[in-house]
Amino acid sequence: MRAPKGMQDVLPPVSARWIALVTLFAERARRFGFGLIVTPIVEHYEVFARVGESTDIVSKEMYEFVDQGGRRLALRPEGTASVVRAYVQHRPNLPWKVWYVAPNFRAEKAQARRYRQHWQVGVEVLGPEDPDIDVEVISLAYGFYGELGLRDVKLLINSMGDNESRARYRDVLLAYWRQHASLIGNEMARAEANPLRILDSKRPDWQDMIERAPQLGEYLTEASASHFARVQEGLQAIGVPFEISPRLVRGFDYYTGIVFEFQPLAADAAQNALGGGGRLDRLAEEMGGPPTPAVGFGIGIERVLFACDDEGVFPGPASTVDVFVVDVIGSTDATRVLAEVRECGLAADRTYGGRSMKKQMAAASDSGATWTVILGKEEAERGMVVVRDMRSREQIEVHRDEVAAWLCTRKDSTPT
Repeated sequence: MRAPKGMQDVLPPVSARWIALVTLFAERARRFGFGLIVTPIVEHYEVFARVGESTDIVSKEMYEFVDQGGRRLALRPEGTASVVRAYVQHRPNLPWKVWYVAPNFRAEKAQARRYRQHWQVGVEVLGPEDPDIDVEVISLAYGFYGELGLRDVKLLINSMGDNESRARYRDVLLAYWRQHASLIGNEMARAEANPLRILDSKRPDWQDMIERAPQLGEYLTEASASHFARVQEGLQAIGVPFEISPRLVRGFDYYTGIVFEFQPLAADAAQNALGGGGRLDRLAEEMGGPPTPAVGFGIGIERVLFACDDEGVFPGPASTVDVFVVDVIGSTDATRVLAEVRECGLAADRTYGGRSMKKQMAAASDSGATWTVILGKEEAERGMVVVRDMRSREQIEVHRDEVAAWLCTRKDSTPT
């Protein structure tokens, strides 16, 4: 038996690196005033249809099924729609600032660094229409990459404008695509449904056509242009570098106004964006809620860790064990010492099955533990244990009933 194609198991010690990444993101989100939201992996199909039925994600890649009750359901392909659905259902007070960590599922072609089940961390803010909240959200993501140690990352931004802006642009862009209908071929129906989707294509034979297409920025209303300018001013004010990318539209139909994407400085960056997001001011209303401005982003955990590998940053934790217990007498003292050490806040482990002292000491060394507690026969007769500092190799005797407290007050010191 093997995991399904395009899906992976994450095992220790690699999983410890995932925990460290999510912990770092959670702490950064907390400093920005965000709270955790957990939404179902399965939603009604209609929730994700709002992503855009003209997109590949909905039309070709989404895992959907009919359950025993005849309901049409789907596995979550992205994080935003579920968060907005939760807002519409529960109507929390505004502004509402939440972050999430969640698996997403897409039946796309399995290839290097792209998985059919992939994990994301992300945030959504509902309520404010102020461009300053856009700056705050972008800076949260930008600083997260920096805290991981990543340096070869660029931020691209663009504006998709308001309804009036897009209506102006849609007519012009559709007329342009019709001029190239022979090249677009069977995808022309997709262009008719949503002309902006073609701009997001990575097909090599379309890139020259896309590069020559009219730019949305030329059709922004005064209000949209002003909002976009204020976002740029805000990013400049806090020292977040960016590039304006007129072709950037992102992959979902719900985006309005500002959109942004973080890409690694590599040749295949367009295929492996590290994360991105933007405004989604219409999505809550489309789901039956009140008109509610919103902005957010999603960041792919696997892709970020690959980028960290490429730059040689954010290694996994060196060890998860503080104390290793070596038992050569076979008494219940080992069980008691382990329990006491763990309850006072240290991580502790041991071997099982009556291994020799030599093998137990080898396991202690391999564990990366700072301290080894050795339960020997002679020491036990005197109510003592041996505590060895695995860094200096110095060791002392400590009373068995006091060893847990002793270790917990000397975690970062060397025995003397």
